[in-house]
Amino acid sequence: MKRRFLYILFLLLMQFSVAQNKLSWQGYFSFNEIKDISESTTTVFAASENAMFASNQANKSVKTTTTVEGLSGQAISAIYYSETSKKTLIGYENGLLTIVNETDGSISKKVDIINKQLAPNLKKINHFMEHDGLVYVSCDFGIVQFNLKTLQFGDTYFIGDNGAEIRVKQTSFFNGFLYAATSNGIRRADIANANLIDFNQWSVVNAGDWSSVETFDTQLIAINAAGYVHRYNSNTFTGFIQLPQTAVDLRAKNHNLFITTANTVYVYNNQMTLSRQISNTQVLNDKVNFSCATTVGDLIYIGTAENGLFSSILSGASAFENSTPKGPLRNSVFALQATTNSLWTVFGDYSGAYNPYPKDSYGISKFSQDQWLDIPYEEVLGAKSLVRIAVDPNNENKVYAGSYDAGLLKIEKEVPTYLYGTGNSSLEAIPGTPDVWINGTVFDKSGNLWMNNSLVDNGIKMLKPNGDWQVYSTKSIITNVASCPFGRMSIDKNGTKWMATYNNGIIGFNEKGNVFKKITMGSDAGNLPFIDARVATPDNNNQLWIGTAKGLRILSNVNSFLTDPQLTTKPIIILEDGLAQELLYEQFITDIVVDGSNNKWIATADSGVFLVSPNGQETKYHFTINNSPLPSNTINDIDINSATGEVFIATDKGLISFKGVSTAANDNLNEVYVYPNPVRPNYGGTVKVAGLLDKANIKITDIEGNLVYETTSEGGTIEWDTTAFGRYKVASGVYMIFISAQDGAETKVKKVMIIR
Repeated sequence: MKRRFLYILFLLLMQFSVAQNKLSWQGYFSFNEIKDISESTTTVFAASENAMFASNQANKSVKTTTTVEGLSGQAISAIYYSETSKKTLIGYENGLLTIVNETDGSISKKVDIINKQLAPNLKKINHFMEHDGLVYVSCDFGIVQFNLKTLQFGDTYFIGDNGAEIRVKQTSFFNGFLYAATSNGIRRADIANANLIDFNQWSVVNAGDWSSVETFDTQLIAINAAGYVHRYNSNTFTGFIQLPQTAVDLRAKNHNLFITTANTVYVYNNQMTLSRQISNTQVLNDKVNFSCATTVGDLIYIGTAENGLFSSILSGASAFENSTPKGPLRNSVFALQATTNSLWTVFGDYSGAYNPYPKDSYGISKFSQDQWLDIPYEEVLGAKSLVRIAVDPNNENKVYAGSYDAGLLKIEKEVPTYLYGTGNSSLEAIPGTPDVWINGTVFDKSGNLWMNNSLVDNGIKMLKPNGDWQVYSTKSIITNVASCPFGRMSIDKNGTKWMATYNNGIIGFNEKGNVFKKITMGSDAGNLPFIDARVATPDNNNQLWIGTAKGLRILSNVNSFLTDPQLTTKPIIILEDGLAQELLYEQFITDIVVDGSNNKWIATADSGVFLVSPNGQETKYHFTINNSPLPSNTINDIDINSATGEVFIATDKGLISFKGVSTAANDNLNEVYVYPNPVRPNYGGTVKVAGLLDKANIKITDIEGNLVYETTSEGGTIEWDTTAFGRYKVASGVYMIFISAQDGAETKVKKVMIIR
C-alpha cells in the first residue's frame, strides 16, 4: 500500500513539475558608466556604476553581475581580479568590499571599512594591489591589508603626517618597498617591516599631490595631480612627460604602460617610447570621456564614463567595437511605461519641488523581445528633461514623452518624429521663459492623450487622435498658477482625470460639464495629510488611492466626484503590535500602481517599495536594499506588464523587476494556470491562480470534495494561503480548483498538489 502511494505521488510530482514558481527578480541595469576595469589572461572585468560584467573575447561570452546576484546598489569605485585566487574584489565609495568567487559564483560582503570610526566621506576604496597573497586596499584615509586566503582584513596603515588620515590613490610594490601615491606626497615603507602600522616607518619620497604610482617591468612610474609623468631613479621621482590633461588612470600590463586621460589613451612600451596614442574621436566622438584602459591578449580595452567599454586590436589601427552588455542608457530611470510587449524608459528628472534645472540631456530606452533599443539625446529633437512617457494603447508604434523643457515629443516606430511646442500646438510656455513643462501624459479609452501643462492658466491639454488639440483652463481651481507645478495624472472608469499638484493637493476634472474639484488639506477640504500630492490611482473597486509627500489617503468611491460637492478622503488604519496606526504614516509616496489582484504597489522616496493587500490591511512585502535586490530605496516609478504580471521598479540607481505576483483580467479562462505547483514543504508563500476573468468565482476543495477556500477574483489572479478558510494549514494531498465566470458561461478545473 505504501509503495503504491509513493508511486502515485511520484506520478503527480512528474505531472506538476512543468509548473514553475514564477516569483523572481530580474535586473535591467545600464553598464555604460565604466568606473574601473581589471583583467585575467582571457577576460576583462569591468565595473560600471553599481554592477559588473566579464567579457571573454575568445569564446565571445559576457557574464553580468548585479544586485540580483548579490552586489550592493552603492556606487562602485574600484575593481580587481586576482588570477591566483580566482576572485574578483569590488570596492565601493562607502567603503564596502564585495568578493565574487569566480569559481562557484558565490558573493560575500565585508563591512570592516564601513564600520571604522571615520568620517563617511573618507571610506572610499580607490585601488587594489596584490602582493604575496595580500591585497593592499587604497582608501581615502590610508591603506588596509586584505588576505585573499582567509578573506579577512588585516592591519590598517594611517600614513599621513603624525599618523593622520591621508588619501591614498594607488599603491605599488617595487624592489622590496611598498609605494603609495597620496594627496600629500609619494610615501614608501619596507614591505618586510612588521610594524608598518607605525607611521614613522613611512617616509616621503616626493612631496605634492599624486594621482598614481605603478611598477612597469623594471621601472617605477608615478603621475602627479598636474598630469606630469615621473620616473623613479633610486631616490626620487623625476618628471619627463607633461600630459595635456590630468591622468585618470595608470596601469602596466603585458610590458605596456597605459596612461589614460579624459580624451586620450597613451600606450608606452617598456623603453617608455610611445607606441600608440588613441583619441576619443577614434573610439566614438569628441564627447566621450575615458576612464581607464588595459589589455587582454592582443586587444586593448578602453572604459568610458558614458558609453561603456570599447575594444580593438592593440597593435593595429582597427576600428573600435563596443563590448558593453546591452541595457538602458542610464541607471537612474525617472519614468517608465510597460505594455504587454515592451518597456519604455526616460531619464530626465526634477527635484522634489519640480525644478528640472540643470536640465538633463538624455534620450529614451526601449526594451522589447529581450533587446534594448537606445535612442540617444541627439535624436530626440532637442527635448531635454523627458519626465513622463505614454504608449498609445491602440497603436504601440506611437509613443509620447513629456518634457519639462520643450513640450511633447512624438515617437513613431521607434523614431522621434515631432516635437510639439508653442509654435505648432496649443501647448504654452511658462510666462517670460521658453520652457514648456509637460507631465502626466495618459490615454483615455477613446485614444485621446491627456497631459498637464504647468505654470500656465490653461493647465490641462488634450491631443486627439486626429491631431486636434483641446484646452482646459485650470485658473478657476488653482489661483496660484505661477507656483503650482503639476505631476502625474490618471483616468478613472467615469473618465474623470485626477491630477497631482505641488501645493494644491489633487485636482479632479471631467470635461463633461467642465467640472473641477479639489482634494487638499483640512477636514472640510479633503483631509489630505499634506498639500503636496504625488499620485492618485483608481483601483479595481473604484477607490482612489492618493499618495502625498507625507502619507496616504483613500477616496472611498470615485463616483462621488459626480455627486459630492466636497470630496473627502480617509487614512487606512491598521493594527501593528496591537496598536492602531496609520498605514504609511508620513511616508513620501512617489507612485501607486494596482496589480491584477487589486493589490497596491506603493513607491516611496526613501523607504523602498510596499505591496499591500486590496484593502491595505496587510503588507505583503516591503522591499528595501537590505532584504531584496533593490539597488536603492529611492523609487521613482513603478509599472506592471498586465499580461505577465512583471512589476518594473525604477530607482535612481537602477531598474529591476519582480515577477509573478498577479496579472490583469483575461477575456476568457483558456490560459488559467496555478503556481507554484507542486507546493513543496519549504515554500512559505501563497498559491496563485492566474489567467482569470474578472469577478470569477473560485472554489478549492480537497480530493473528497470538502470546501477549503472560496473567493471572487478582482482582476486576473487570486492567492490562496493554503489554509482552510484561515483556520489551519491543509494537509498534504491533491486539491481541486473549480473556476467559473460570473455569469456561469465559462468554467475551468485545475489541480494543485501540496506536500507538507
